[in-house]
Amino acid sequence: MRSGGWRGGAAAAYAMLGIVMLLWAGNSIVGRAVRNDIPPFTLTFVRWTGAVLVLLPFAARHLVAERRAIVAAWRPILLLAATGVIAFNALLYTALHHTTATNGLLIQAAIPAFVLLFDRVAFGARPAAAAVAGVAISMIGVATIVLRGDLHAIGSFRFATGDLLVLAAVVAWAIYTIALQLRPAIHPLSLLATTFTIGAVAMLPLALTEWPRIVAIDWRPGVVAAFAYVAVLPSVVAFFLYNAAVDALGPARPGQAITLMPLFGALLAAPLLGEDLHGYHLAGMALILSGILVTAILGQRRGAG
Repeated sequence: MRSGGWRGGAAAAYAMLGIVMLLWAGNSIVGRAVRNDIPPFTLTFVRWTGAVLVLLPFAARHLVAERRAIVAAWRPILLLAATGVIAFNALLYTALHHTTATNGLLIQAAIPAFVLLFDRVAFGARPAAAAVAGVAISMIGVATIVLRGDLHAIGSFRFATGDLLVLAAVVAWAIYTIALQLRPAIHPLSLLATTFTIGAVAMLPLALTEWPRIVAIDWRPGVVAAFAYVAVLPSVVAFFLYNAAVDALGPARPGQAITLMPLFGALLAAPLLGEDLHGYHLAGMALILSGILVTAILGQRRGAG
């Protein structure tokens, strides 16, 4: 059931998705940057605990008013928490200890294909031709970046352990995206606060297994800033906007917007990590954007017809 929390149009929803993908690309870069400073389960636990503390002053009255509806809908809420809050982030932060931020971002671009597949299997949804075409074009763009514009690189491309963990995270996020169709008719802040709280509680025992590394954390300004960033921007802000976009557009088109993350990731990696931008990056970015525009434009025309 839709939450009914979003009343904006498609253009505003796409603008929100652009902001979300920028924030999530930054999340992967931060996770990679602090891999030697913060253990992964600890980063995940602090992320959700911090997000809950930020949300509570705004969500408390909704949580009290909707407590019975929340308890009654514990199954879809638990599914959303387990996939989008717990599994995805724990797997991603762990993966970023074993693979690059760029690889992590690029592999996440497979999410749209999984969203279309799972939506078909779970809900019988038949993807529109525009969605299939857009995903295909965007995936060609991702492949262009992965292979650095060289088709001969296909034979030498290998998935490392970290890459496989990212792929598992991709599956979890695709399930989260289609499961948003099952979310109860409660306030968006209630949904976020509840799922984030479940995530924080679930991550606490895992974080405690990292205790020797926790006590050794060097609390310099960069580490504190990393904790603050992941707790607020890719958590509270981005999840709120993403859930609203799914409410407005359905799961397929927001799922495809994930392909923007390699684009934003490359643009962020250049100034922040000192990585160079090459011609194949620009070609891949153009294809990624083209795929998203194909889905948006043709989808609107189909709806208007």
